[in-house]
Amino acid sequence: MSLFWRIFLLNAAVLFAATALLLLGPVTVSAPVLLTEALIMALGLAAMLVANAALLRIGLAPLQRLTRAMTTTDLLRPGRRPAVSGHGEIADLIRTFNTMLDRLEAERAASSGLALSAQEAERRRIAQELHDEIGQTLTAVLLELKRVADRAPAPLRDELRHVQETTRDSLDEIRRIARRLRPGVLEELGLISALKALTSELTTHSGLSVRSGFDSALPRLGEDVELVLYRVAQEGLTNIVRHADARQVDLTLRRTSGGVELRLRDDGRGIGTATEGAGIRGMRERALLIGAELSVGRGRGRSGGTGGGTDVRLRVPISGDAGGSSDGADGSDGADGADGGGIDHSKQSNESDEIKGSD
Repeated sequence: MSLFWRIFLLNAAVLFAATALLLLGPVTVSAPVLLTEALIMALGLAAMLVANAALLRIGLAPLQRLTRAMTTTDLLRPGRRPAVSGHGEIADLIRTFNTMLDRLEAERAASSGLALSAQEAERRRIAQELHDEIGQTLTAVLLELKRVADRAPAPLRDELRHVQETTRDSLDEIRRIARRLRPGVLEELGLISALKALTSELTTHSGLSVRSGFDSALPRLGEDVELVLYRVAQEGLTNIVRHADARQVDLTLRRTSGGVELRLRDDGRGIGTATEGAGIRGMRERALLIGAELSVGRGRGRSGGTGGGTDVRLRVPISGDAGGSSDGADGSDGADGADGGGIDHSKQSNESDEIKGSD
């Protein structure tokens, strides 16, 4: 039955009931109308309006729920669907809306995947150019400065040494930027080593204390999953340094019953009622690519209680999670790669290792 006929029949039922009461009831209307008769008619009209409103509210309740769903739907939080209720056109409308959400989420995931793949490719290209072009040029400048400084007279030698140090610092900064753009240690030594290198570099440059704990037997993770886990951890730590005013961060990567969970907790000011910025939305975009769920909530304050800080969790489902470990997941890779930042990987990553930066 169409929505028009449902509303028509609801109103008709109320009018038929009112007509039957007038015909069968003892109420009469005289001319001129008496005050008591006017009061009775007014009460009857009010009862008709109340009954009509109640019936319409019941009949249109599924539309109200659909309206609330439309206003609160966020494609970055997929899977939420209004329940199909009602009859006829209302149920068809809800089903059509759910089908539209399915299509939009699929299209957004596909377009986001292409955009992030292009972004990673561009990051890799820029990092390669920084390393090969600018890095080699600055290395040549350093060698030339050393040659000139060795032959320069004593008054100029100190100035040339200072220029050497400035150039060396610039070269180190370019290498650090290249490592952030393209985490070579992730490809060479695995996810755990890359996360350790990330926290080591962060504490060195920010003075933030990071406590990290990684399970020794993670399930095998694909390259896309490892990259998303790394980028989410990188973005989360960057947000903490820039905005949280935190002193300590806990970074953990644990195996769960259905996959793995990456968790970041800090003791900073927390996100509060502020709207999510581009950083968090970017993390949600990446989570969608691998079917993961990202949640951002309140963490712990500096006193150890609730009410402060931010708690970021990325839950990654792994199909066929039957054991095995990803490359480098046991944290026991003894080699420090060029991007490793001199980190000791000889400890089992089951243990919680604390890394403190210099103040």
